[in-house]
Amino acid sequence: MGDTQEKSFGISQNAIRKKYKPGKKNPREDLIHQQISDAILEQRLKPGTKLTEESLCDVFGVGRTMIRRVLTRLNYENIVEIRPNRGAIVACPTLEQARQVFGARQIIEEAIIRICVQDHTDNDIAGLKNLLQAERDSLVRNDRTNWIRLTGDFHLEIARISGNDIITRFLKDLISQSSLIIALYGRDDGSLCGSSDHAEIVKAIDRKDEPAAVSLMAAHLDECADSLAMEDKKNGQDLKSIFSGTV
Repeated sequence: MGDTQEKSFGISQNAIRKKYKPGKKNPREDLIHQQISDAILEQRLKPGTKLTEESLCDVFGVGRTMIRRVLTRLNYENIVEIRPNRGAIVACPTLEQARQVFGARQIIEEAIIRICVQDHTDNDIAGLKNLLQAERDSLVRNDRTNWIRLTGDFHLEIARISGNDIITRFLKDLISQSSLIIALYGRDDGSLCGSSDHAEIVKAIDRKDEPAAVSLMAAHLDECADSLAMEDKKNGQDLKSIFSGTV
């Protein structure tokens, strides 16, 4: 396996072996799942990309059984599609699915932000402001991959502040699907999530202005959905071609 393949997922086989001590429950499987999920979330793996078991075994240095379990988990999370007798691909959400995902986010994130406005602490606000600064720093560095991750982290941090772990996990799945939708139907200039919108949301949370926070979040998500180019794009690529370059 070449270095460029390992760089595509941002981790080496040695790192997988050394990061965890033996005896933990499926630590390598969890790490491989995280690496593939991150690659999809950060749009390094595009919708339609073939995820062949052979290539993934080679990349991560594990057997087919573990790769199949990982792909099954990703399929359950709706970011990988397993096609009978044809293998797995990064999922390609339909236009209707795209609308449903953003509709679901509107409902869930309205409830989350209402709780966040009432229950946040000064440390929570400081954490959100740190994320805003990290977003701006990534834009200055033109670090698109990190910026995409941070824009999702912002929404997840608001969910964390709400204190509901089940809702947070559900939102994480929706954000992963949103990243796929943006990769498939979004503009060519990257994520649709803007740090300026995020900054206004944080200000409303900080001053405990619930109506303003709810309105700003709703407008922000509406803008994301409205900015999608709702037409089919062909993004299918072979897995090895993605691994051939550096991230």
